[in-house]
Amino acid sequence: MNSPKNLPLAVSLLAITFFAYTHAATFDILNQCTYTVWAAFSSLQPSTGDGRRLDQGQKWNIDVAPGTTQARIWGRTSCNFDANGSGQCQTGDCNRLLKCRGYGSPPNTLAEFALNQPNNLDYVDISNVDGFNIPMEFSPTTNVCRRLVCNAPIVDQCPSELRTPGGCNNPCTVFKTNEYCCTDGPGSCGPTNLSRFFKERCPDAYSYPQDDPTSLFTCPAGTNYRVVFCPS
Repeated sequence: MNSPKNLPLAVSLLAITFFAYTHAATFDILNQCTYTVWAAFSSLQPSTGDGRRLDQGQKWNIDVAPGTTQARIWGRTSCNFDANGSGQCQTGDCNRLLKCRGYGSPPNTLAEFALNQPNNLDYVDISNVDGFNIPMEFSPTTNVCRRLVCNAPIVDQCPSELRTPGGCNNPCTVFKTNEYCCTDGPGSCGPTNLSRFFKERCPDAYSYPQDDPTSLFTCPAGTNYRVVFCPS
């Protein structure tokens, strides 16, 4: 039996556990595409990741810890994994693993987020900075903030210089210059004709790295979310 002097520590640990549990965000990930999508999740802070095969109509629920940052959810296409979860995907591949560790390879449409940030806000966005492979919705499960959608036929309409099997590359991936990648820091780049191709079709989504004013949104901390591949 614990001695009385240990009770305050035990109570504190229970309080911390309860706080973390009650403030974790649930993400419902749904595949509405007519084809199989291998969903992926990864964050850098804390360093964690996972993945799941989703046939048409299947859903995957994940709980993400409060304070998680540099996090993203995306879909992979045309994958082939063995019984050990090793294999490869045509788009969005993450180190040839079903259960991702680290980010995916372009092109991949991204739902990005940072949870429980200053002023009790979550920061959320859809990004085409790593290109586009699957139409996506990223929205709260209750009507507390903006529903983000990128549902245009970007792969079909992709400019020839950005085309790649299964997707459409962002110009930064192809040309790797400051004009498209903003590598020289804040204010060093702006919209280009190729970034406008993405912005005109998906105005909610990032089209180049410094597209923050029209692409970064907030929700109250503690919001739960859904990510839908091929939203209606």
